[in-house]
Amino acid sequence: VLLAAGLSSRMGKLKALLFWQGKTLIEHQVDALHEAGVDEIVVVVGHEADRLRPLVEGKPGVRIALNPLYREGKTTSIRAGVSTVSPDVDCLLLIVVDQPRSAATFRAVLEAHAKSGAVITKPCYRGAGGHPPVFSRSLFDEMKALREESHGLKDLMCRHEGDVQRAEIDAPDLLLDLNRPEEYEAANSGLTISPNKKGP
Repeated sequence: VLLAAGLSSRMGKLKALLFWQGKTLIEHQVDALHEAGVDEIVVVVGHEADRLRPLVEGKPGVRIALNPLYREGKTTSIRAGVSTVSPDVDCLLLIVVDQPRSAATFRAVLEAHAKSGAVITKPCYRGAGGHPPVFSRSLFDEMKALREESHGLKDLMCRHEGDVQRAEIDAPDLLLDLNRPEEYEAANSGLTISPNKKGP
């Protein structure tokens, strides 16, 4: 599930349309997920959906989920995305459009999840928690019930703390998060992004 419905208020411009390695971020993420072997890619759109949908609609494996409630917070997009996933999907990788990852990184995270058999796989780079997490189907109903007022995904991770497998992966881009213009410019210049925070 690729979340691309937000307002991009901290960036000052629509993050999904920023260029990354020769294409827009939303196209980069979808193409990397497809190259990593992801069979179904649910792209959640909301803010300026009419500008984003044509960029990815029709790409292999892509399904579009429209979130009209995107102004109410990220949990609304998670709910929209999980509700759109096909019933035969056995796990879900959750990534935000402003967290660009290579196909190799996506593949490594999914392989770590499959190998561990964990309910939740949380990738790490040099001990720092990164993204994207992977959730097994047993949690899908809980994900469809997430709410902002109960702290959303953080609450889910806390409730299932004993089910989280931390997977150390040698991929620095696990920590990349392009929230603000300076972060985007630094990443495009090849500067190192320090692992300052990382929630679920």
